[in-house]
Amino acid sequence: MNAVGFAVIGIAFALSVGTVAVLAHLAARLPQDAPNHRSLHIRAVPRAGGYAIWAGFLPAAFWYPPPFPGGIVGWFLPWLALVMISALDDMRGVAVSVRLCLHALAALWTASWMWLDSPRAPGADVVSALIAIAAIALAITWASNLYNFMDGSDGLCATMTFVGFGALGAAALPAGDAAVAYLALAAATVPFLVVNRPRATMFLGDVGSIPLGFLAASFGIGGTITGLWPAWFPALVFLPFIADATATLVRRIARGDRIAASHRDHYYQRLNRLGAGHAGTLSIYALLMAGTAATALGCLLAPPIWGTVALGVWCVVCFMLFAGIDYHWRKNNPTPQ
Repeated sequence: MNAVGFAVIGIAFALSVGTVAVLAHLAARLPQDAPNHRSLHIRAVPRAGGYAIWAGFLPAAFWYPPPFPGGIVGWFLPWLALVMISALDDMRGVAVSVRLCLHALAALWTASWMWLDSPRAPGADVVSALIAIAAIALAITWASNLYNFMDGSDGLCATMTFVGFGALGAAALPAGDAAVAYLALAAATVPFLVVNRPRATMFLGDVGSIPLGFLAASFGIGGTITGLWPAWFPALVFLPFIADATATLVRRIARGDRIAASHRDHYYQRLNRLGAGHAGTLSIYALLMAGTAATALGCLLAPPIWGTVALGVWCVVCFMLFAGIDYHWRKNNPTPQ
């Protein structure tokens, strides 16, 4: 990566700083996240921090587009659609069915470009194509939503974004300028994290969390297709979010809960309500994020099998953490933080 790339990353940071300052000045006029039965906060907080991240990231992504099947068309248009529907949802509310349909269509667009612009096995038929596209689209749709589900405690989503996309950028450094967009996204998250850390004065909003989840999955899978990293790498980097959201979904299905109903039953929410609070929850999950990301980067230097082994080991670690939270949850009668 050359000096211009470093300058672009610095500009992304500066643009985010400026946007955070403007948003803070306009805080009273922004969409407000009022406390409800699902939330862990006790006062209304403006939810528009995602705009600061996008203000820093977009110029960098157009200056140094990340390697992606189908180029910028493969991810930008669906990303823009998600930003628009999420912004509308933050301001006025959008029916769940409409949002999910648009999430799925955005994922399907990107998955189709990935298939069309990726190497395929000789003799691959239509059925194989449809299965591959459906699997990728499902993964992207789930990531878009799980990132939103995990955006419920101060600093959590911002820290995952900084660590996760920072790790993608570090892994892409051998490819030179390919790393710029990922690192710019990580850098643009830092100013928002300053106002989102406990006790948060600004939230990310759906305009930030849903498109971020979309990019995490799209860039992660796209990087695998373009040869930047193996398939296990993005899964391990973002494992803290994947594991919490997926384990919570499985538990709720097994319990017979209505899946579409809002709740605060994620493991990070239980940890918060058990007394860890926002700061304690962020500390524990930040250590988990740093551990999975550092392990993933280290395994890139080791024989390929080590990445798969590390992913399995960290899944066990997450399971043990969640089992511990469940144990204390059953023993205690938590009060909301």
